[in-house]
Amino acid sequence: MLKETLKNHHIILASGSPRRHDFFKSLNLEFEVILKPIEEIYPEQLQREAITDFLSKLKAKPFKDEIKSYTILVTSDTIVWHNNKALVKPKNEQEAFNMLKSMSNATHDVISSICFTTKDNQKVVNTTTKVTFKTLSDEEIWFYIKTFKPYDKAGAYGIQEWIGAIGITNIEGSYNNVVGLPTHLLYETLNTIAKES
Repeated sequence: MLKETLKNHHIILASGSPRRHDFFKSLNLEFEVILKPIEEIYPEQLQREAITDFLSKLKAKPFKDEIKSYTILVTSDTIVWHNNKALVKPKNEQEAFNMLKSMSNATHDVISSICFTTKDNQKVVNTTTKVTFKTLSDEEIWFYIKTFKPYDKAGAYGIQEWIGAIGITNIEGSYNNVVGLPTHLLYETLNTIAKES
């Protein structure tokens, strides 16, 4: 369906995430992956979706002068928001442990923004999913970190991995958002953009 709607468009996904690539494929989309390095730094006063909105737009900036007519550039950012701060990707084992320990027996928010950039317009959408962990033992946390090495994941965990299977007791909102991309928003917004162009 969406593939037919977008048949005259060229979609660029600016993400190296294999999870995001898989989601695009699952929606039967034809797309090209182009990566441009960027420093993911945001103003300290930003909170929650203001952070992911800012970063998803920032990731589109290097492409500014290259976007042609009927091209849609998709950039995205996801954070875990817990105890009034953003948990990003852990740098080492101890950071990963501290993050997971802080989320044990608590609920946190997973916030994602998707930025759609065309030659003439830019649109940003976002969503939040609430995720609750059971009380995780230190042994469970260390087993997960040493086995799965979650250093490429915001908040130091992947819901689709072992820790999600044994530790998550409740989820409110999009599951795919927690994996890495709110596909319902991607689908809806691409449909809208295609019909408007």
